[in-house]
Amino acid sequence: MVEADPAVAAPGALGSGVRVTERQSFRQIFEDHAAAVGRILRAMGVAEADVMDAAQEVFLVVNRRYAEFEGRASVSTWIRQICIRVALSSRRSRRRRREDVLAEPPEESVAPDQQTSMEGAEERRLLGWLLDSLDNGQREVIVLHDIEHLPMREVADIVGVPLQTAYSRRKSALASMRERLGRRKESR
Repeated sequence: MVEADPAVAAPGALGSGVRVTERQSFRQIFEDHAAAVGRILRAMGVAEADVMDAAQEVFLVVNRRYAEFEGRASVSTWIRQICIRVALSSRRSRRRRREDVLAEPPEESVAPDQQTSMEGAEERRLLGWLLDSLDNGQREVIVLHDIEHLPMREVADIVGVPLQTAYSRRKSALASMRERLGRRKESR
């Protein structure tokens, strides 16, 4: 487990939308944000096999850079910015890695009570497929606003664009996703 630098960490409480007035311990930051980090990394296209490593990288950066955090935004906004950068880096490196391909996929058996679980998995695959069709800027906005339910102003701050640009990226992303989904339905 990574320990926080004691000179940096001091106990404190912080809600996700509140600006920093006291320093939180690394443990508290991790507990408050670990689930969101995993969701964002997955939604940003980090392969499931790489999510844990990418999440660890996010929290290593948080631990290493926390002393430099000035509190101009909330801790959650800062961590989401780190997630975006780590996810983009992970996706780039994954494209460069060579994967071993199996001759045949492993056999899957489905029990009756697993049907709902499989439907959810299919919906997640479809969402992943749609998100993969977007450029990084569009994907960031869709993930943060429509999946993580952040206000658009916070999304714009996280991705570092003007508010209207964030809205424009969302509009074009949704249109692109609708078009791709329509072509998929027509081909079936």
